[in-house]
Amino acid sequence: MDRLPQSPKRPFAAVLAGFLGWSLDAFDFFLVVMTLTAIGKEFHKTDREMALAVTLTLAFRPVGALIFGLLADRYGRRVPLMIDLVFYSLIEVLSGLAPNYRTFLILRALFGIGMGGEWGVGASLTMEKVPARFRGLLSGVLQEGYAFGFLLAAIAYQLVFPHWGWRPLFFIGGLPALLAIFVRMAVKESEVWQKNKADSWKHLGRGLVALWPTFFYFVALMTRMNWCPMERRIFTPRSCSGIAGWG
Repeated sequence: MDRLPQSPKRPFAAVLAGFLGWSLDAFDFFLVVMTLTAIGKEFHKTDREMALAVTLTLAFRPVGALIFGLLADRYGRRVPLMIDLVFYSLIEVLSGLAPNYRTFLILRALFGIGMGGEWGVGASLTMEKVPARFRGLLSGVLQEGYAFGFLLAAIAYQLVFPHWGWRPLFFIGGLPALLAIFVRMAVKESEVWQKNKADSWKHLGRGLVALWPTFFYFVALMTRMNWCPMERRIFTPRSCSGIAGWG
């Protein structure tokens, strides 16, 4: 990517959109982790049964990454990103309206698709917008959006859950849809993508096949890198639930 020219138009807006998109993605995800027991009580399910909702979300993330990644490579970064933001926000609100356990599981699987789509598209847009010399630094800042989303979820939980229960939290989780408006108004399309876009799906497919060793290398690398952080982020709130009083 360093050999490609960066897109000079409004890089700050792209960085902000990428950071907030990933933060709000994590915010929506961790609301489930923090309210798992309360949701289970309403649906008459154990924590072990409710943990399937978290599993499904994570299992469907690669599906979302593939779908929205292909769309972003074919049609540009902005539109798929906006669609993804609205999609996972809508699913989050519907999760708060879920009438039963089965419906909730289906919605969390769909949320996983939206969650998986946001990072790849948002990160690509951001990194293609900023100068090459800042990409290392800003990639780290962008990744910290996930931790920031965790913090926002914890704050929202403490303010909302004791008074109104778990469902209003998911309604708040619909706010990321507003970020799509910001992307539409303030973020321009990546000039890097415009200069290197695939002319057809066939052209795009040939490029993917040519890069398959690199693709699987990074899949293995990211799997290993995310194993311990994801384990801590999911299971630490559950193990502290008796201390903090989390649902």
